[in-house]
Amino acid sequence: MSTTTPADVWTAMLEGNRRFVAGEPRHPRQDAERRHELAHAQRPTAALFGCSDSRLAAEIIFDEGLGDLFVIRNAGQVVSDSVVGSLEYAVAVLNVPLIVVLGHDECGAVRAAIDSTAADAPALPANIWRQVAPIVPAVRRVLTAHEGATAHTVDAEEVGREHLRDTVAGILRSSELISEAVAEGRVAIVGANYRLADGTAIPDVVVGDVA
Repeated sequence: MSTTTPADVWTAMLEGNRRFVAGEPRHPRQDAERRHELAHAQRPTAALFGCSDSRLAAEIIFDEGLGDLFVIRNAGQVVSDSVVGSLEYAVAVLNVPLIVVLGHDECGAVRAAIDSTAADAPALPANIWRQVAPIVPAVRRVLTAHEGATAHTVDAEEVGREHLRDTVAGILRSSELISEAVAEGRVAIVGANYRLADGTAIPDVVVGDVA
């Protein structure tokens, strides 16, 4: 791919997503020639931080090929030191102009965070709790915003969108390197929600210029 600006990269990714949704993927840059071309170096055009959910395969969703996306994933796309370090590597060493943070509906980590706020919620295993705990503030904000809402009735998609925005803000808060790159216009961040049923990736929050 010859695209270099955040706007160009995001436009190309949206075009790929439209092909995927339409059932007309091109499966670009996935042949033996591409594999050999990348054997000694990579030149991805975007970093993508998404949920580990098996239904969220980034290269398929955006109809990308080998070497196009630098992908980091964990359950619930929760910011951590390893995530920030990986994104900083993508920006500082690989010179990607775009970071995409990809959340989705029907997220198990979001559901676990919601369920954990119920008065009768059983204790989660320690490592699972540490993974979903950063999502709980989004849960509590949505519960507060809707009087009478409970863990059993709260809109999980709304919680997911709140958490997506928290994730983007957390990346910027945790990384001076990335924040400076965004401020200088070298990098943009798009937080998008993927809809499992129809395959669309819908932008929710944008930091920087991708117009």
